[in-house]
Amino acid sequence: MTDIVIEPLTLDAFAPFGDVLEASGPPDRLINQGLCGRFHDRARLDFGKGRAGISVFDAEPRALPYRLDMVERHPLGSQAFLPMTQHPFLVIVAEGRDSTPGRVRAFLTAPSQGINLLRNTWHGVLTPLHAPGLFAVVDRIGEGANLEEFRFPEPPTIYGSLG
Repeated sequence: MTDIVIEPLTLDAFAPFGDVLEASGPPDRLINQGLCGRFHDRARLDFGKGRAGISVFDAEPRALPYRLDMVERHPLGSQAFLPMTQHPFLVIVAEGRDSTPGRVRAFLTAPSQGINLLRNTWHGVLTPLHAPGLFAVVDRIGEGANLEEFRFPEPPTIYGSLG
């Protein structure tokens, strides 16, 4: 497998995999007596027959270059990651929805960006690059097998700079 160079996280580049969650551009509306901008309905949340749950994850920071041993996906629902710090994090996804992932891509978030992964999207594990690795995670809670993993026979390495 080839090495992967980190790309900046943009709405267009990430659209096939999910949604970028950020307060960019003018707000959709002002609320709270005009003192709060609402950036409305920014994620294609999908919980199938389950329900939405909010969990808090505390992940160990990783370093670059990063060896990608495996990816996973959730066939029964989407999964949103909302950082609870101002630090960027690495988002790794793979093209394709078949039993094996296709071309791998890696994105670096800007501070204050979160992501929502669409149902059945191959993705790397939560990969903060700084401590603390605190995230609010909104995902499906319910019955059924909602995790599949794929281990790379020849793991790629992800390279890039942090800005």
